[in-house]
Amino acid sequence: MKKLLFSAAFLSLIFTGCSSDDDETINNGPSVGEITGDITTNTSLPLGNYTLKGIVRVKSGAKLTIAAGSKITADVTNGVDALVAENGGKLELIGTAAEPIVLTELSQTPGSWGGIIIYGDAPIVGASGVTSATSEDGLNLPYGGSNSNHNGGTLKYVRVEYAGKKITDGTGEMNGFSFYSVGSGTTLDHLVSYKGADDGYEFYGGTVSATNLISYGNYDDSFDWQDGWRGQNNSNWYAYQTVTGNFGMEIEAKSVNNDFWPVVTNITLKRAPGTLTENASVEYDAIQFKKEGNGVYSNILIEGYSDVNAVAVRIQDANTNTNQVNGNKIKLTDVKIVGGTTETGSGSSSFTVAFPSGQLTTSSTAAGANLTAGAWATVNGVNLLQ
Repeated sequence: MKKLLFSAAFLSLIFTGCSSDDDETINNGPSVGEITGDITTNTSLPLGNYTLKGIVRVKSGAKLTIAAGSKITADVTNGVDALVAENGGKLELIGTAAEPIVLTELSQTPGSWGGIIIYGDAPIVGASGVTSATSEDGLNLPYGGSNSNHNGGTLKYVRVEYAGKKITDGTGEMNGFSFYSVGSGTTLDHLVSYKGADDGYEFYGGTVSATNLISYGNYDDSFDWQDGWRGQNNSNWYAYQTVTGNFGMEIEAKSVNNDFWPVVTNITLKRAPGTLTENASVEYDAIQFKKEGNGVYSNILIEGYSDVNAVAVRIQDANTNTNQVNGNKIKLTDVKIVGGTTETGSGSSSFTVAFPSGQLTTSSTAAGANLTAGAWATVNGVNLLQ
């Protein structure tokens, strides 16, 4: 990339609000700068190397656009960093296969920053059936609403590295990508979550769908959701767990028996030999359903879940088994299990898992995710799909 030299006065880009939502500030000058504070007006950044400092919030009515090939670097020594689009704000991060947009952290240590977080006002079903809730990322922002078509922008060919910041375990946790009640008007395509200390991707309700995802080396779950997430057009999800990792997919619905569910096709869940669970937990299965989680899944390749207690599909609790499995609300078809992993299991000896006919079918030819390698899926010279 061509390097441009500028005086120190140009090395910091400070975004401030404008009086009109239609105003747009275009920074055509430096190829380096600092992204910090609240973004209150439409702002475009050219191709460049930028430093992310603090919790950067794209406020309602504003849009942040970053050019393909740009690199944004956080620094754990400066405090908590994250890139956040609040409800009504938009992120337009559109890279290409050859020139992805990369958000990383200086020390290259998992859990060093908060990743990308988008808020919307699409429907959720929270605990006890509530339609709104408060985020668990430490920002304590509300999410949930009735706008199924909410549009939080476009993330395309974007890679997030070393995220998954844990501020307070259980109440202040961030992931690689966090989607709070994000709607179907949002585009999520060709994304990579690389070596974070929490989940690769987590959906908190909403209607958004995501295609062509890679979750690589994340400590907790590769894919996780709750609050009644119901995206309908998801495909090509690839997870590779190595060194530390819990579930390939953790699926729950806040203990609310429901008649809607997500649909995901073409799924690969792989676990490298010797991979241990986080803090020696028992979360070692390829797919776990709990708290009334459900969904329709097809063309699934499961490989490497060889822990003596691991299963391909675990139903954690009796209510999920009764209402979701026996109620035909969980369907997994064309599942290929490599390595002798037991097909199903329960989280308790008090019930037995037996899927109704046609609700869980196996296949010797299921291929899982179908993704094309390239710069977008290569880190430090390593092809993540290899």
